[in-house]
Amino acid sequence: MSPPDANGKADLRDYLAVERTSLAWIRTGLALMGFGFVVARFGLFLEALQISQARIVTGSHRFSLGAGTALIGAGVAVNLYSAWRHSRLVEELNRGEVARPSSRQAVMVALFLVLVGLAMAVYLVLIRS
Repeated sequence: MSPPDANGKADLRDYLAVERTSLAWIRTGLALMGFGFVVARFGLFLEALQISQARIVTGSHRFSLGAGTALIGAGVAVNLYSAWRHSRLVEELNRGEVARPSSRQAVMVALFLVLVGLAMAVYLVLIRS
């Protein structure tokens, strides 16, 4: 972000940069929610696959429902946080303060996705055996 001009006003480019960042986080939240829905329904797909192969359905696939729900919850949390962060950055720009970008949100989402991805990989390996 560029520093405010002599009048203490932020440049239009700063507002547009904050807007682009906010929209990128909203897309990330929506993608998490969509992927969560697919993961939650994956258990139903596995059950239908076992039934179509005339195999006895072994155990329930509740893990996919839990993992999908966690991803949907993460998407909601990302969208809520991005809305709060966007309004805070705009307020800082309006006051003429230099808005400091933070990558903490990106790191937290990435670590969460690593954990969910590892859990899903372990789940799929365990289902296979």
